[in-house]
Amino acid sequence: MRRSGKIRVGVLFGGRSGEHQVSLRSALTIIGAMDPRRYEIVPIGIARDGRWYLRDDAVATLSAAAPKLRALGRGGAPVTLVPEPRGGELVVFTNAGAAAAPRLDIVFPILHGTYGEDGTIQGLLELAGVPYVGAGVLGSALGMDKDAQKRLLRASGVPVVRHFALTRAELADDPARARRHAAELGYPVFVKPNALGSSIGISRVKHVRALAAALEDALRYDRKVLLEEACAGREFECAVLGNDRPAASVPGEIVVTGHDFYSYESKYVDPEGAATRIPADVPAAIAERIRALSIAAFAALGLRGMARVDFLARPDLSEIFVNEVNTIPGFTAISMYPQLWAASGLPLPQLIDRLIELGRAEFRARSRLKYLYQPPLRKGRAAR
Repeated sequence: MRRSGKIRVGVLFGGRSGEHQVSLRSALTIIGAMDPRRYEIVPIGIARDGRWYLRDDAVATLSAAAPKLRALGRGGAPVTLVPEPRGGELVVFTNAGAAAAPRLDIVFPILHGTYGEDGTIQGLLELAGVPYVGAGVLGSALGMDKDAQKRLLRASGVPVVRHFALTRAELADDPARARRHAAELGYPVFVKPNALGSSIGISRVKHVRALAAALEDALRYDRKVLLEEACAGREFECAVLGNDRPAASVPGEIVVTGHDFYSYESKYVDPEGAATRIPADVPAAIAERIRALSIAAFAALGLRGMARVDFLARPDLSEIFVNEVNTIPGFTAISMYPQLWAASGLPLPQLIDRLIELGRAEFRARSRLKYLYQPPLRKGRAAR
């Protein structure tokens, strides 16, 4: 904490993933909602080529970039971030070697997808001993790896749709394998990259003739792809907030119009591609079931801070499945996570306050753990 009483927050945005543009919008929303009387904001952007930039003019830059979804990469001073060897600090250096920013109290990573939501940034921050918002290394990795996530959820008793995972090498060794799996699941099937978000690279395949093209498209983004059973019906989302005792928001419903599914285009491109209903128009027992499954999924994956849990349901709501869990949900103007909490009585500025508090609390809890073996004292013997 600064002597001024302000908390210095490093907001990390941009990134090398296919969700770079969504991250810009999310960062703009978060920075704009943070109370300047309470926080000193240190915006740090990562360009598509992986270069890091310290941006004093982040709000103006992001405001200019977001409407046209231009990638980060102009303006700002290029910097390098390294862990401070004594721990507890992530030092920001300019390319000339001078320290470019003071010590951060906490980092708010708003990096969607690969190299941000998958445990990589979280590992860097763990090494540096810096508090951060959101899930840890393992939880973040599980949140990104849909195959591992679904296997763990199923083992924990959380219902998920049937799926098969295939690597590029497995497809090359047995080209007919995907066709066999798709036939077993029954058309239409969904083909998607194993570790990506924002519906990028996802195809709804209605017949075998379209399967090869869908697989090739998904393999542009990942070396492993999923084939998932389609669940025609309704789509719900629920927001989770907390650490050891998480709480769930009211559920909301996504209603897609003019698209086969909730695609990237229906989310971010077509202004009439999807509508939201918050809260979802479902019986109270169904809403409670969705909330309970959200908390169960959050606990099964060992998550912290925040997550958005996405659901698929049969038209008559007789079966409800967890589709996926997102550990760094979107914070854009149309994103469900902040909207769900606002409808639950927690507006965005207070939601950000709570996420920062949870990140610092988790850091304090981890800091109390011992990492070197210390034999227990024998009864009656004083410690040396």
